Amino acid sequence: MTRRPAGALQVALDVSAVPARPAGAGRYIFELARALGARADCGLTLIARREDAHRWEQAAPERRVLPLAPNSRGARLFYEQGRLGQVVAGLRSPAIDVHHGPHYTMPRRSKVPCVVTVHDMTFFDHPEWHEPQKVRFFRAATRYSVRHAAAIVCVSETTAARLLAVLSPLCPVLAVPNGVDQARFVADEATPGADRAVLARLGLGRPYLLHLGTLEPRKGIVDLVAAFDAVAAKTPDLDLVLAGGTGWKAEPALGAIASARAAGQVRRLGYVGDDDVPALLRKATAVVYPSIEEGFGLPALEALACGAPLVTTAATAMAELAGGAALLVPAGQPDALARAIEEVIDPARALQLARRREDGLVVASRYSWEACAQGHMAAYRLAAGT
Repeated sequence: MTRRPAGALQVALDVSAVPARPAGAGRYIFELARALGARADCGLTLIARREDAHRWEQAAPERRVLPLAPNSRGARLFYEQGRLGQVVAGLRSPAIDVHHGPHYTMPRRSKVPCVVTVHDMTFFDHPEWHEPQKVRFFRAATRYSVRHAAAIVCVSETTAARLLAVLSPLCPVLAVPNGVDQARFVADEATPGADRAVLARLGLGRPYLLHLGTLEPRKGIVDLVAAFDAVAAKTPDLDLVLAGGTGWKAEPALGAIASARAAGQVRRLGYVGDDDVPALLRKATAVVYPSIEEGFGLPALEALACGAPLVTTAATAMAELAGGAALLVPAGQPDALARAIEEVIDPARALQLARRREDGLVVASRYSWEACAQGHMAAYRLAAGT
């Protein structure tokens, strides 16, 4: 039976876009659903794909899961735009107070107040990073959302500022940062030897730099490989580990890896399961996340929570969240990135590294999915007028 707390705000959350292996925005939606599902003041209804109900029933037990959306992406988007608004407005026992579109979009002509999440503005600022049909669709969808939503959630102040500058929304814009799972992403492993067992299973036996994320243009992989080539010439016992799937326009990154002088020291793991990620972060000599632009940069926060030294990009959302806890490098400068990597792995700088590590743990302690859900509840109440 679905638990419906008395007096709870009734929220419909569209989770139909989350793939089987969530990353980035998909991870945000999954964790938000779990955190909202644990709240007594939120009566949660999850709108899932028809083949995907079981996953969401496990994520938010005793909450209403409606497997309504078609399984294919095109049909799902058509359903959301043309039918979902009417469906949500017609729900009863309980009726819905607010609908949340967590990935730029909302139903057209919705009779229920809508909150929409905008993750970043790269569809406008860097259309070359995305498939052309996605650029056309998400530009139109975002423009519609900023005119018709009751509130917009941005995952960082960086994204909120860019949204305000580019599209001038008609509704309130709230910056609500992502969180980190404080139980899993910790600096010390729960069972001695468990992390080493993970590394052995993944075939990792040497010190390594870690990049966590999909291979795609925004991630700065070409610069990272060039920087690693320079570092590896002086540190031949160090590997570069790339953990993440292959995304859109990955050819330049793959070409850089194949032609690198240190290609034999570059290890591609592909997508790594959630249970293995904390061990990879904890055991890394350093985490290097030179992404050119992100809405939030969740791997950077997870690295700090695990006590890993972090090198990331200045003037980005990652710099916003990490501050002095990370070594910051301008985007697109592989020589500067190489120098930062050399600094962060230099044993002579162990004291500075230890201070940054402690600062990173403090920074990470400020972020949780429970706090993220609390920020979303503020947006929902604003949209509902309560």
